Amino acid sequence: MSIVVTYNKLVEFGDCDPARIVWFPNYFKWIDAASRNYFTQRGVPPWHATEREFGILGTPVVDTHAQFTNTASYGDVLSIHTRITQWRKTSFVMHYEVMRDHCSIMTCIETRVFAKHVGNTPDSSHHQIKAIPVPEFIKQLCGFSQ
Repeated sequence: MSIVVTYNKLVEFGDCDPARIVWFPNYFKWIDAASRNYFTQRGVPPWHATEREFGILGTPVVDTHAQFTNTASYGDVLSIHTRITQWRKTSFVMHYEVMRDHCSIMTCIETRVFAKHVGNTPDSSHHQIKAIPVPEFIKQLCGFSQ
């Protein structure tokens, strides 16, 4: 059973389009925040700390699939339920369900990788990154046991 962490978001007027429904790119912004919140809630240090200590700069998205089933508008409080459904060698799969009360608004499945800089420094003009094996200590913090 995977651990579920919830991130709540109040929809503001500026999050909506002229039809007064959430402009769809905002969901991806909130999902990204929910991903970071997941790791924070599980005890993973901030990315600037993992970069300094382990060279891990974060978890870029390499694939995403979303399905929108209902709309949301300003004043709604959305709960984004986040869990990791699969650990692979250099990637993992996160599943998100965005809910308003008991109504599903959207689901999203992302594949992310843990990444580090290669062949350059973080402040150089060429930001090349590469996937690295998923760190065991992060798997453990997230409740994964072999």
